[in-house]
Amino acid sequence: MPAVIPRIVLVPGLGLDRRSWSRLRRRSPADVVLLPGMGRSAPVPPLDDLAAALRAHLGEGPVVLVGHSQGCQVVAAAAVDPRVAAVVLLGPSTDPRLWRAPVLAGAWLRTALREPWWQVPLIVAQWLTTGPRAMRALWRESSPDRIDGRLRAVTAPVTVVRGTRDRLCDAAWAARVAAAAPRGRVVEVPGAAHMTPQTHPGEVAAVLRDAVARATRPGEPASSEARDRGRGVPP
Repeated sequence: MPAVIPRIVLVPGLGLDRRSWSRLRRRSPADVVLLPGMGRSAPVPPLDDLAAALRAHLGEGPVVLVGHSQGCQVVAAAAVDPRVAAVVLLGPSTDPRLWRAPVLAGAWLRTALREPWWQVPLIVAQWLTTGPRAMRALWRESSPDRIDGRLRAVTAPVTVVRGTRDRLCDAAWAARVAAAAPRGRVVEVPGAAHMTPQTHPGEVAAVLRDAVARATRPGEPASSEARDRGRGVPP
């Protein structure tokens, strides 16, 4: 029997919505799930409730579950579901070293200065749709949750993607997140900062195609993917 091709499910970052994925979805068909603090202005529940809401959108499966930035927290919490065939984390942004406000502000500013400025109207429009109250609530709820601890229970292959100019998810943090997963690896996108789905949709689409391929390989041993480290997009 031929392998079932997984459906791709996308979870936006803090304050973002479907518009943050529009360029990527032209290259890689996928569904977007909006949650409180991520495209919806509704009250933000505890992280495990957000994960349960995400799992309710997975359908029969299998799925490749993709999170961006703060959305990675929810994806990691939901990824223990057996319908999840692979996980892609784009710039997971809750490094404990950034919990102090001045440190976080500095990392955010250094990253923002490396982003293309054409994104500003698009990002601001999405933030206004979600609203500052929901964004603050999501940050307070998800930031203390240890994504590396969550990933230890995830048996599906996990790909952590970071732009080489991203200071919210630097190389050390990306490696730490990937190392926590039994089948984790890091892929770096040269020249990108934090908003990879918007700025480098072709490279991210290639990562998603690779994740789908890995998820559909029958009998793939975990050891063949663990500690796979690469710069750039996989072939």
